[in-house]
Amino acid sequence: MSDLSSNKSPHRITDLIESIQNGEDITCNTLFEIVPVDFVHGNIAFQAYIFLCKYSGVIGSKKYIFRKCYARGCPNNLCPHVSQAVMIANRYLKRDYQKLLNAGIKLEEKIFSLEEMLVKYDTIEPKKDETTGSILTIHDYINIAKEGNKVEVAVNLEIIPAVEHFANQKTEQTFLMVDFNIKTLGRDSQFQRCLACFQTDNEAKEKPVATNIANDRLKLLFQEFDDAKVQYKPVFFN
Repeated sequence: MSDLSSNKSPHRITDLIESIQNGEDITCNTLFEIVPVDFVHGNIAFQAYIFLCKYSGVIGSKKYIFRKCYARGCPNNLCPHVSQAVMIANRYLKRDYQKLLNAGIKLEEKIFSLEEMLVKYDTIEPKKDETTGSILTIHDYINIAKEGNKVEVAVNLEIIPAVEHFANQKTEQTFLMVDFNIKTLGRDSQFQRCLACFQTDNEAKEKPVATNIANDRLKLLFQEFDDAKVQYKPVFFN
């Protein structure tokens, strides 16, 4: 039995898979949250919506809960449009579902609802912004590289302060983001992913955990880059 299974709570999909591979009994449930967040990026302040999935259940006899950010959408041109973000979130979500099912972890396969988003925020209109890479994910570019095409990815890391608005409460959060600038097939694309976050007023305790989670996710992604011969320079959070 691993240290994770016996002593530590899981923080990632990978942790759940490692636990069941170590012989643990696991239950897994999902709860979706779409949270308005005020971001400050340099001198620019803007509001976006982050698409979160809370994973909870029991490993052995111990309860666990963690959340994962699947996309960030804006009703402006500062990040992928909200309607695009829903589709991006669902593509990443379905990948995680498949990983869990392949490992033998059963759960109800729910997805984020585009219709619900457009009803809730009726001023949001779907659009296609060429600078965001449409609804492609980083794994689409990995597949393009596997087909023998040259793919160059500039990987830039950012730590961005923000304020989450949820259930009439405000919580200061700090997000660890990765920005991908991609060149392939005569086209430039750009988009971001959230790798981890921590509560700002609990930085001393939570930042090291969030940094480890973000760096572990980067390591897995960079391994996929290497396997597909994507051209990039690895970088990690300090």
